[in-house]
Parts: sequence; C-alpha cells; structure tokens
Amino acid sequence: MQNKNSKELYTQYKEMTQKAADIQFAAAVLGWDQEVYMPPKGFESRGRQLATLASQAHELLTSEQYGELLHELAAKDDLDDDEKSNVRLSLEDYEKNRKLPPAFVEELTRQTSNSYNAWIQARRENKYSVYKNELSKMIDLKRKQADLYGYEAHPYNALLDEYEKGATVAMLDPVFEQVKEQLPPLLKSIEQAQQVDDSSFFTRHYPKQQQWDFSMTVLRRMGYDLDAGRQDYSEHPFTTSFSSEDVRVTTRVDEDNFASMLWSSIHEGGHALYEQGLPSGEYGMPLGTAASLAIHESQSRLWENSVGRSLNFWEYFYPKLQQYFPQSLEDVSLDTFYKGMNKVEASLVRTEADELSYHFHVLIRYEIEKKLIGGTLSAEGLNEVWNDYYKQYLGVSAPGDMQGVLQDVHWCHGSFGYFPTYSLGSFYAAQFFEQAAKDIPGLQGEIKQGDFKKLLHWLRTRVHVHGRHYTSEELCERITGRGLDFTSFMNYAKAKYTAVYDLKG
Repeated sequence: MQNKNSKELYTQYKEMTQKAADIQFAAAVLGWDQEVYMPPKGFESRGRQLATLASQAHELLTSEQYGELLHELAAKDDLDDDEKSNVRLSLEDYEKNRKLPPAFVEELTRQTSNSYNAWIQARRENKYSVYKNELSKMIDLKRKQADLYGYEAHPYNALLDEYEKGATVAMLDPVFEQVKEQLPPLLKSIEQAQQVDDSSFFTRHYPKQQQWDFSMTVLRRMGYDLDAGRQDYSEHPFTTSFSSEDVRVTTRVDEDNFASMLWSSIHEGGHALYEQGLPSGEYGMPLGTAASLAIHESQSRLWENSVGRSLNFWEYFYPKLQQYFPQSLEDVSLDTFYKGMNKVEASLVRTEADELSYHFHVLIRYEIEKKLIGGTLSAEGLNEVWNDYYKQYLGVSAPGDMQGVLQDVHWCHGSFGYFPTYSLGSFYAAQFFEQAAKDIPGLQGEIKQGDFKKLLHWLRTRVHVHGRHYTSEELCERITGRGLDFTSFMNYAKAKYTAVYDLKG
C-alpha cells in the first residue's frame, strides 16, 4: 500500500466504501419491503437476512485493511478539500464502528426485526404487553451499545451522537428549557382565544384514492422526482433512500381524517427532496449523505410547516383540493380551512400534533429515553409512565396503548436519540426559511402561485449539495450567519398564530 500514490489510494478507498454502501442499501431495500409489502410470516427470515447484510457491511468498514488505508490517506497532503472531508469523516466513522463487535451488530439487527414484528402485533391488539419484552431486549442492547461506544456524563450522549454529532444532554436540556419557558405563554393565549373549527370538515369522509391522487399532485409540484422515487403505504410514514436516484416515501390514509395523510406526504416529501438533492457523484461516501438528522428534519419541517401550512400555499392548492372533494369541502371557505389546519390543541398522537404543542410530544420522549438508557426506568409499566407524562405536559391521556406508547416505530428500530432531532429540525427550519425569504425576492408570491422552483434551488445550493461536509451548527452559521437560534421559531410562531387566532397584545 505504501507504494501507491494518493490517487490510487483514494480510488481503493472509494471502492471499499461504496461496496459497503451497496450492502447497506441492499439491506435498506429489504427493510423498505418489510414495512410495505412483506407478508407477516416473513419476519423471522427477513431478520436473519438483514442481520447477515449488516454484519457484512460492518466487517468491511471495520477491517484492518480499511483502517490502514484511511490512516495512510489522512496523512496525505495532496488530496482536494472534498477528498479530505470524505477521508476525515470515514476515519471518524471507522473508529466508532470498530467499537461494535460484528456479533453485536448482528444481534442488534436481528432484535430490530423481532421488535418491529412485536410492535406491529401489539398495535393490532392495542396491547403494550405484547411488545414489552421485545422492547426490553432492545433497551438492554442500546445500553450495551452506549457502553461499547463510551461516553462522558450520561450514556444517552453516546446514542445522541449517532443522529446529531456533538449533541449531548447538557446541550439539549437548555433547548427544551426554552420550549418549556417560552411556548406555554403563547399556548395559554391561544387557549383563551376563540377556538378555530376543524372537526366539522377534516373528519368528514375523504375517499382513499382521491387522497392519494391529491398527495401525488402536491409531491410533484414540490419538485419530487418520480423517475427517482415513489410513494407507497406503510404502518408508519417514512422515507428511505438507496441512492439519490431512488428515494422512496410512504404514507398512511384515514378516510375519516384528511389531515393524517396529507401532511405525512408533504413531510416525507421534504425528506425525499433532500435525499434527491445530495451529490450523486458521491454515492455511498460521507459527502453523499445528509448532514445530520436535525438538518434532515429541517427540510421536512420547512416544507410541512413553513410552506405547507401557510396561507399562500393554500391560495394555490385549495381550489384544486375542492375539486377532489367537492362534497366534503364545498361549504368550507379558504379562511376556515387554513385556520382549521393550524388549530392548536393538546392531542395524543405526535405525528398529528399542531406545530406548537408538537414539541411537548418530543420533550416527553426525550425525558423517557434519558431514563431508559440511564437505567432509572425500564420497559415494565412504560405505558403508565407515558400517560403520566402526557397528563403533566399536555393534559391528555391515551384511551389505549396504540394512541399512547405504541404510536411510534422508533424504539423498536433501536432509534434512541432520534426524537430530539425533530424539535431541533423545526427550529432550524424556521431559521432557514427566514433566511430564504430574505435571499429570494418575492418568495411568498411564488408560493402563492404554486411555484417552488426557486425555493428548491435555494435548498439545493445552501443545504443539499454539501452532504456531511459541515456539522449542523456549522451549516446553520454558513447559511444564516449564526448558530441555532430559538428566537426565529418563536418569532414565526407568534406572527402566524396571532393572525390565526386574532390574539391581542
């Protein structure tokens, strides 16, 4: 290896990295199939298949040969900036992955499949007890993973870093303190105002096919490339990517709750646009992947809330929506529809929550995860703990486990540390959209015309093209001139909901 020049070494590194990516993306296809089309009896064998592929990819990316190659490349001074970034990030990943034995990776992957199967069954029966034991096994494995990685101060920090590099409990606690301090006064003002209407029309009957057709119309208009993607149904909406040329979204439909599908599709569409905008020439490389989960979430939240829940957006789309559902919406004005979609009211289900109380849903999960991974809380009685938190923060209690502790897929996937990125993403989204409005003259007018090309181009050139080159904070500073600032979100929220609810003062 020592006799090879930098170009030859980099080519070898790229081939090894992309080979591992091929295996990981092949596993992702099986994972997508598991949640979309696979018959129920396939779970056991699918778990084995996914575990085998995960183990193979892990072995490639933790091999001595790969490590030696990365260290040799890291010492070279004639690589260009992108090549240096790829090598630096791959070396960081290598050092971290080396801490997980292949047998542990295989066990974790198999448990993910078992936990997911139990979660699906528990949801069907509306019984947390069906899921509890498999969740407990997953929690034990994630605690072990934190120990293997190593951590300072709190074991949860090791898992947070998986999704948001550098994130710690010490960093997140102050952010959620701002949520607890600054959002309740606005929520209290809304609670005291006259409530807007949504129950009389959002819960009317909306046929499944028409909902699907309208969601596809919106996705196309947003710029989602259907030659490089598709939408399907799943138990829990998600986005998955096998390359920037194959990015898929899923959604779910409730014929008696129109909001359930529409904002899921827009949300996942935002994720998909990010994946489709990543540099295709960096396939499988760090610079061909997203900056972080919070930045990913910023893209979905920007489209879902800043754009999709705006009055300008519906100035264009509402007449079209009425054509799809003339009987359900013929007596509903644009103003009533717009205010109804932005109704603020404590609710049980995170994915259907309004964009203000939503952050208390995230806060609850954050507090629970810290305790589960810290060892001060177990899977036993978790459904009761969940309900206690919901009473404390939102004043509601789930009538059954499916609307409570069983509503999210994340824990059965082992995604502890993921939830905080949802709130961080919303706060980044508000800050990014604020900057986009400054940088794109007439942006709001273009949204009113259903024209999102300039906004998508702005996101492509400011966010998507960089891949993992920058951390979340570095990217935010590059785009807006400052790091994450909760003020942008509060300014957006106050302006919007003062108008929706005609608040005084």
